[in-house]
Amino acid sequence: LKQVFNKDKTFRPKRKFEPGTQRFELHKRAQASLNSGVDLKAAVLLPNGEDQNDWVAVHVVDFFNRINLIYGTICEFCTERTCPVMSGGPKYEYRWQDDIKYKKPTALPAPQYMNLLMDWIEVQINNEDIFPTRVGKCKEEVL
Repeated sequence: LKQVFNKDKTFRPKRKFEPGTQRFELHKRAQASLNSGVDLKAAVLLPNGEDQNDWVAVHVVDFFNRINLIYGTICEFCTERTCPVMSGGPKYEYRWQDDIKYKKPTALPAPQYMNLLMDWIEVQINNEDIFPTRVGKCKEEVL
């Protein structure tokens, strides 16, 4: 039996998440989504009588929150030493440019890139000109 569960073998037991941890909660949510049989197209359809801009804004903020949660679970494993480049595989490297501190596209370690990106997104979401907090007041030209 020891040989079956040896880390060096192909077969490994299913990984369990410790109840009460952030990873366990994320796992439960992901499993519920996958097992719910929800039609994703139907889930994002604009409800009758709702403003399209408000609906999009709600989903943008929800998406940001979910990405932030997911990133939070992996950021301890992706350090400047282990992830020196922000990439999408061997063929794609992402570079940061904000026209303030980084005037040209600049290669950064993945954690630094992600922190700058998440901060930038949060600024956009908190910008009342882009995402007003009063329902029905989004600017048409923004979205």
